[in-house]
This record gives sequence, C-alpha cells and structure tokens, in this order.
Amino acid sequence: MMEGGLHFAQPFWLLGLLMLLPVAYWLRRSAIRAAQGPLHRYADPHLLPHLTGTRELRAPERWRRDLRWSLLWTLLLVAMAGPRWDATDVRLFHPGNHLLVLLDLSRSMQVADVSPNRLARARHEMSDLIQKNRELRLGLIVFATVPLVISPLTDETQSILNALPALTTDLASPNLQGSRLAAALTLAEQLLAGLPAESARAILLISDGDFEEPDLPEQVARLAAQGVVFHTLGVGSTSGGEVPAPGGGVLRDARGEPVRSALDEALLMDLAAAGGGLYRRADFRDEDTAAILRAATRSGGPPQTRDERTYIWNERFWIPVALVMFLLLPQLRALGARRRPGR
Repeated sequence: MMEGGLHFAQPFWLLGLLMLLPVAYWLRRSAIRAAQGPLHRYADPHLLPHLTGTRELRAPERWRRDLRWSLLWTLLLVAMAGPRWDATDVRLFHPGNHLLVLLDLSRSMQVADVSPNRLARARHEMSDLIQKNRELRLGLIVFATVPLVISPLTDETQSILNALPALTTDLASPNLQGSRLAAALTLAEQLLAGLPAESARAILLISDGDFEEPDLPEQVARLAAQGVVFHTLGVGSTSGGEVPAPGGGVLRDARGEPVRSALDEALLMDLAAAGGGLYRRADFRDEDTAAILRAATRSGGPPQTRDERTYIWNERFWIPVALVMFLLLPQLRALGARRRPGR
C-alpha cells in the first residue's frame, strides 16, 4: 500500500530557519555602521573604491546577496531535516509459519500413470499451494541426485510461481539418474536452522516415493526432534508405469528390461509418521493442499505480532542538496577562474 504526503525525518532542523531574522538584522546593522565609519567621514563616496579596493554594494545587490545566502541556508536545513514521501506500508517480520517444499525432479516423475504425468501433476499441486497460501512463508528445493535451492523461505511467492514451468527432469544430469532425498533433507535442515526457535517449521515432500535410501525415516525423525514437521504428498499411482528415457523411448535396466516405477505410498506414509505430519495423495481436488496448509499454519509466535506494520519512506534529501550545488556552481567557477595563473 502506498501513502503520499511530505514527511520530515528530523523536523527539529527546521528550527534553524529562526536564525534568518537575527542574521538579517545583524547584516543591516553592520551595513549602517560601515557607512558611518571614519573613512566615510574623510573621503568622498566616489573615491572609496579606489582607497579600499572594494566598492560598497548597492541596496538591490545587497538584498539579492542576502536572499541568495538565505535560500542556501534554507535548502541545507531542509536537507538535514530529511524530506521524504511515497511511503510503502510493510509488514514487520514475525516468527510465523514456514513451509519448505522438496520437489522431486528424478526421471521417474516423467511416468504418465497420472495425467499428463507425475511432474506436471506435482507442479499443479505446487501452484495450488502457492495460490491458496495466506499465512505461510514458502521456500522451494528441487532434487534428483543433487538438491538445488530455487527459492529460500520468502513472502514473495510469485517468484516461485514464475519458476514452476522451467522445473523439468532435464535439470538433472543425464549421467546421474536417480532420486536422493537424503541430500535434499540435509540442505533443508541447513535452511531451516537459521529461523527463530519459536517459529513453526515444516517440510513438504512432493514425490512418488521411488527412493532406495534405507535411513530416510531416521533422518526425518531427527528433524522432527528439532521441531520440524514433515508432510508428504504422493504423486502417481500404485499400479505405476514405465519410466521414459532421456532421448525417447523407455528407460531400461542392465538386463534390457523396461524400468517401471510405482507410487510407494507405504514409504511416504512412514516418512510422514516419523515427522509427525500428514500424508496425502495428489489429485485435482483442493482438499490435499488445503489439509497440508492447515497443518503447516500453526505459528509458535505471539499472535499480536502478526499485524504489526511499518512505513518505508523514499528519502528525498538529495533534492535540496542538488539545488545547493547548482546555486553554488557560478561562485565556484568564478573562484577557480581567479586562481588560474596569468589571470
């Protein structure tokens, strides 16, 4: 939300404007006393410039000089007071709720046992999660053999939504096929470790569960002991399908048989149970993502801090500073010309 209107960060600097009146009075008195000095009593006015090397300013010139320095003084005070406008209303940070999504990009996510395939269904579920989210700070890690942070935990989830179409299994090296959840869990643990202890932290795994790592439940249980809840969202069918090869056709094993992959609901349920979270199978209804959002929205911070807001103002002190430099430019040029040799 934008809010306009002039605002001064340090308005007490403007009290310096009160000095203009006594300074103007002092300059006027000085001019009168100079006109009544001894030299003026013994020399004619037209001879004074030859005797002193200077000439007395006429009244209009004196007023222009005084007004110019008064303007410079005013601009400097305004700059010190810190003029600013166009404020942005920003919500203050609160411990809040955090959900870090782990999205499986292994080759098995290309299986078309759900329409159009598992990865497209997973991206659809991720899009629903972002669009329905109102309370959570979201982050995204994709993984196959190696995990990659697409977005840290943030309120600006539109950037994650924009990145979804580019998330394909081609991001993984064709020479390193497979799905390694353990490395993604380690990276997720590092990202969540920097959050306040009172904040709610959760992980959502979107995958077909086609893993061959034996110690995954123990690793998830260790995260749960640190206060990180683990949810799983299964993508695919228990009947499964053949895994497409990178260059077309079907991926085959060492014996030349087609590689098949099926949704391992038992493993995903065990991981959710070890992490104290929920398991849901992905479908085109909204209940699966809605249930996970409800489970993840359990802030450990005080509720009164959730609506605290502040203003971020656009500082404009540089405008009066630029005007001062512009007004001083002729005098600086004249001073430089007097100092040049041969002049």
